[in-house]
Amino acid sequence: MLSETGAVYRPAMRYLEDLAPGESRQLGSHTMTEAEIVEFARSFDPQPFHLDRDAAAGSHFGGLVASGWHTASLAMRLFVDGMVADIATMGSPGVDELRWLAPVRPGDTLSLRIEIVSVTPSTSRPDRGSVRVRYDLRNQRNEPVLSMIGIGIIRRRPAGSPL
Repeated sequence: MLSETGAVYRPAMRYLEDLAPGESRQLGSHTMTEAEIVEFARSFDPQPFHLDRDAAAGSHFGGLVASGWHTASLAMRLFVDGMVADIATMGSPGVDELRWLAPVRPGDTLSLRIEIVSVTPSTSRPDRGSVRVRYDLRNQRNEPVLSMIGIGIIRRRPAGSPL
């Protein structure tokens, strides 16, 4: 984003010390299309109920549904766009408690809310710590479709850097 002077605007960097358990944010939304559901499935999860409307109609889902991995990828995208850009992230060792709670269908608008569960400085590496973040992805009817706990490795504030 450009400022009024034309300079690139970047929000202030947030470090481990700037994050607190209980902090929550609504991070954005996305409406799933049939085309993107099928495209993702073709590349990564080619099961009939993700690929073909007619085959999906005869499945236990009763219609086309997004891959759970597609839904998880969307949650990650919303998280990166809405929060990671201003965090001193060093990556992630993984996720816990990933659950697909309801099918996602074409036309569903999914919104992500996150909550920081814990912030833990590393005992072996003083330049970093870990953050556990609960993801709550819901459809337009406010029904939960995905939940998980993401684990992030976050840089600690460098000595002498402004608060």
